Amino acid sequence: MTHTVSDKTIVSAAIYPPIGVMRVGNSVDGYFIGPEVNEPPIQSEDFYRDTTGALKRQAARFRIYGLNEAGEVVQELTCDNAAITWQARLANQKASWYEFQLALDIPEAAKAPPSYLRNKSTEDRKTLLIDGGEYTVSGVNQDGANSKFVGKFEGKDVYLGEMRTDEQGRLVMLGGHGKSENLKGEPAVTFGNNEGWYDDTSDGPITATVVYNEQTLTVKPAWVICAPPDYAPLQKSVRTMWDLMRDVAVTAGMLPAPKKPSFTHDILPIFQRMTNLQWVNAGFLAGFGWNSPFDFTSEQWLNQLSNPSPIWQERRRTLYHNFRRLDTEFSITNDPANVASWNPEFSALSPQQWPWIYGDAMSVDANDSPRQFSSLTRLQLDALAQWVKGDFIADYDPKYQPPKAIDDVPLCEQPDVLTRAAMDFCLADAFHPGCEMTWPMRTAGMYSEAYRLHHAVDTAPTHGINYGPVMTPEITRQPDGPLLSGQVAGGITRWMAIPWQTDTASCRDGYNQAYDPYLPTFWPARVPNNMLNQDNYQVVIDESKTLEQRQAAFNEREFWLDDLPIGPSNNYEAQINSMITGFSQLALVLDQTKVGVTNFPASMQVGITPSNSEQHKAVKARKLSEFNQADKALLRPDLSKTDKANRFTGRK
Repeated sequence: MTHTVSDKTIVSAAIYPPIGVMRVGNSVDGYFIGPEVNEPPIQSEDFYRDTTGALKRQAARFRIYGLNEAGEVVQELTCDNAAITWQARLANQKASWYEFQLALDIPEAAKAPPSYLRNKSTEDRKTLLIDGGEYTVSGVNQDGANSKFVGKFEGKDVYLGEMRTDEQGRLVMLGGHGKSENLKGEPAVTFGNNEGWYDDTSDGPITATVVYNEQTLTVKPAWVICAPPDYAPLQKSVRTMWDLMRDVAVTAGMLPAPKKPSFTHDILPIFQRMTNLQWVNAGFLAGFGWNSPFDFTSEQWLNQLSNPSPIWQERRRTLYHNFRRLDTEFSITNDPANVASWNPEFSALSPQQWPWIYGDAMSVDANDSPRQFSSLTRLQLDALAQWVKGDFIADYDPKYQPPKAIDDVPLCEQPDVLTRAAMDFCLADAFHPGCEMTWPMRTAGMYSEAYRLHHAVDTAPTHGINYGPVMTPEITRQPDGPLLSGQVAGGITRWMAIPWQTDTASCRDGYNQAYDPYLPTFWPARVPNNMLNQDNYQVVIDESKTLEQRQAAFNEREFWLDDLPIGPSNNYEAQINSMITGFSQLALVLDQTKVGVTNFPASMQVGITPSNSEQHKAVKARKLSEFNQADKALLRPDLSKTDKANRFTGRK
């Protein structure tokens, strides 16, 4: 039932989403608008690539909503009913900031190497800071010609993005083109702290001046970040950035604690996301995929999971016990004996508990940390505990169709939908350091309200010399430190890897091959590990083949990084350097629907490489022809020896 606003007097305004997400792409002119609803429509390859095969940039679009005295949405403000001037600033502080060693808000950080300044031999730190400057834009259909953010890295111009507007004057922010470089021509050697390198990711504040009915309104500001591409745009991680930020907000009292969970919106997504990861990780395929014991998209499972009846309670409880817990409160029956006799940290050490995803303290030589693997948020686990008891809203409707465009959402719900859509496609799995954002995002003092970052009084970018030669957990907790004193341009992405490509090519699956070559994994929802390739998909849908042949093709998953320009390789450094220039050649995992196919899903997600990469396909085919199926593992580097997997050696 849609809420009706009785007071329609606009006294203030707010920008949504509070945090928008741009993504880099090497297309010269092509771009698309990022997700604005939680289940956006399925798109074909040409939505994400231009005619040359280059990746289009993902743009972040911002809207302004007029609010009444109670903070309720009255109407969207556009150039049709208000005078709007947008302001933005972008910066990249990575090279002038501190190294990433480990998330500084976990105990294991004390055992990790010190977080020294990057490029510490460079005395003039300002030459390392890429400040794109401030720009404004107003009006409709502005093309960005006069609002390009260009800074300098050691004297070289670096383009970070631009401001545009759409046909109603909403702000459209575009980021960089995925350009990363070492000006001395030196190769990258590590996943996260490459000396002398820059990239063109960025972040910064978004503000607006709004005059409505001849009055200048106070406007809640927003933030924008520029992140790596989304190579699996239909996927969500089991725990998303929205889940994390919601948990932070409820814990800090910024949002009320949720009451009875909805099966459709709170419970079902947890299970379906694990099953959907079958398209980007072979281990999830075996455990949760099509026709597996835990195929949570099957009609049988959906009917049982959605039924609050006591007849399925033990099944719900058994599933619940499979999820990893890091807290000390286990028993959903409030039985103190159960709590006293069970050590959740001991159980959390098992890689078999769900989800099968690495955690912040992943390190092959430190396997007794409870943060070695990831867990759900406390809110997600609490919702599952209520679900076990049958205390949930049984609202599952197999015919339900979520809105496919923000204009299909009731006005009063649009701000929340925009907020969730932007953050649900960002990762909150291992902050090691992560994909879009990292560990500072779970610090409540970073926010002015739920999901909205607190801006510094002066949002001009700073550089690490302000805090001394080493960043420590103690400095981050100080009131005048980099987290609690308000955010500045470049303040979110500076904690990330430099350049982004080396970390993206390093975050994979199965670092402990003795346990499993595919599990656990890092970021498959954004960065696939293994995929159903186009050739195997054609076999699967060819009903002239035997069922055994089709099943074998369905189960065979190609290593995603084999599509790098160097082809299959067991040279780790060659892979991360090939990623820097060849990131657009990697496949996008997209929906392919074959109506009427038997014995397999009618809709499958398939890795699609650009049609103009025939040369690289030939390199891959030639290398793979030298190995039989059993020998393909020889082409994988031993990731257990990389510094990505060896951040600390101490025990908890």
